[in-house]
Amino acid sequence: MEPYVTLTESLNDLRKQGYSEDFNLRQNCLECRNGLFKIFTDDFKVDKFIRFEGDSNPSDAAVLYAISSDVHQIKGVLVNGYGIYSESITDEMLRKLDIRS
Repeated sequence: MEPYVTLTESLNDLRKQGYSEDFNLRQNCLECRNGLFKIFTDDFKVDKFIRFEGDSNPSDAAVLYAISSDVHQIKGVLVNGYGIYSESITDEMLRKLDIRS
């Protein structure tokens, strides 16, 4: 996998790899399909993440997560504009999405 230059380029490549759902971060789960489908921390894994740093402004930073759930047979992406630390989420969700390691 080549390093990505833009978020759009990364999203397009992940879509080609089958990450078709768009996840939304909630306090204790990920949602997709307009909130009709919820995946809790025990039922998904972060396959990879790509961090984009803002060149001139730290608020331009974003993290793109490629997420899959074997339990639900689903793959998708989560884009978080300012990092998970700015969201009101449970400690369990925070640990699951922690990218510092």
